[in-house]
Amino acid sequence: MAKSVTGKAQEEARAPAATRRREPLPIRKIVRRKLSDEVFDRLLKDIETGLYAPGVHIPSERELMAAYGVGRPAIREAMQRLEKLGLIVITHGERARVSQPTVADVIGQIEHAARHILATQPQSLSQLQDARIFFEIGMVREAARQASVEDIARLEAALATQAAHLQKDSARFVAADMEFHTVIASISRNGVLEAVSRAMLHWLSMFHASLLLWKGHETITLEEHRIILDAIIAHDEDAAGEAMRTHLLRSRGLFLSGNGTVHAPSPISEAEL
Repeated sequence: MAKSVTGKAQEEARAPAATRRREPLPIRKIVRRKLSDEVFDRLLKDIETGLYAPGVHIPSERELMAAYGVGRPAIREAMQRLEKLGLIVITHGERARVSQPTVADVIGQIEHAARHILATQPQSLSQLQDARIFFEIGMVREAARQASVEDIARLEAALATQAAHLQKDSARFVAADMEFHTVIASISRNGVLEAVSRAMLHWLSMFHASLLLWKGHETITLEEHRIILDAIIAHDEDAAGEAMRTHLLRSRGLFLSGNGTVHAPSPISEAEL
């Protein structure tokens, strides 16, 4: 009679350890790391934990070579990676110094990747436009809530500059347009929000500068900016949010086709970004 499953299990349990069946070990290959990676990790940890604070010079190459027991190439490669991340400043003839990057510096590091995404992934444009609408409606509501006399004066100045360049200087008209939106973001007193606003405007204007037509839309831009500013002056959050929504949705609708792909050329002016 065949042995029961339970009986076989009991026999296996009583069997010597050497003769028991063993489950195969999971595959966990040991990956050999470059020496520069190890140096990078150690220096990064020392910077993040404050051992090397912003403004402080880190040890020289010779000192690091002695401390880590590695050659100069490993030290230099690790230092170059840290410099690319904006964490240290390397000056010829001096020891590297720990920097204190701003939010704008960090965002600036992804500019090339952002341009590549916009150029190669058509849906990313629509997504960026949507993100900007969501972002700027929140920013303008905050601006309407807490704008000071000085903030309003800066917005008035940006709008006046834009009007002064109407049908005269396209580049300056665009610059004033972007400044108007950036000032709105800056009223939040939040450096992250202001940096994100500048980045989105920069990416959009840089990507579409050669595709845009101007004629007939500059005046509309000024009129819509005036409505937005009047709502901010009145500290009317709802009116400011709705005015910004109308402004950006019109821009987006003109720029995108019905199926969400990019027109080239576009009938909307660069100021409408």
